[in-house]
Amino acid sequence: MENRSNPVSRNYAEALLALATKADNREGFGVMIRDVANAIGQDPTVRLFLESPRVSYERKNQILAQAFADRVPRVFLLFLQTMVHNRRQMMIPEIATEYEALLDAEEGRVHADVTVARPTTSAETAGIGAELTRILGRSVTPQVSVDPAIMGGVIVKIGNTVMDGSVRRRLGKLAARMRATA
Repeated sequence: MENRSNPVSRNYAEALLALATKADNREGFGVMIRDVANAIGQDPTVRLFLESPRVSYERKNQILAQAFADRVPRVFLLFLQTMVHNRRQMMIPEIATEYEALLDAEEGRVHADVTVARPTTSAETAGIGAELTRILGRSVTPQVSVDPAIMGGVIVKIGNTVMDGSVRRRLGKLAARMRATA
């Protein structure tokens, strides 16, 4: 995986991972930071509140404390408040992405973009993940998308590697061989 991350967001993600590890809640902190990032991306009111230079960082932190007081661990709240104090709150979506990448690397997980011709059941998706895990020797989380144009089979993309087992590709190769022998 190519790393084009912002060093500042990566440093914050590393700090959050260290806090999460100390709290023995790495997955939970990942969910929390992703939830905050999603709120920033989906709720214009939250975004404007955090972006606004008219609202002091003290007021922002006071509102964060009221909003999250009993909902998140204190150390996570302090992390968010430190980001606000340092005027880095708009980097939360980047930090969430970096955090997920760091956690995946430490846990030995990879994400695979899997394209299939028809929708899959959760059992089929789990089977695809299990088979990719067996082949690669690492835990694979499949992200399935549907493209009827591939006609059947599966296309798997992990990083820059593409494994194309689609019927469309096989038919294309067969047609090329037939043209070559004609």
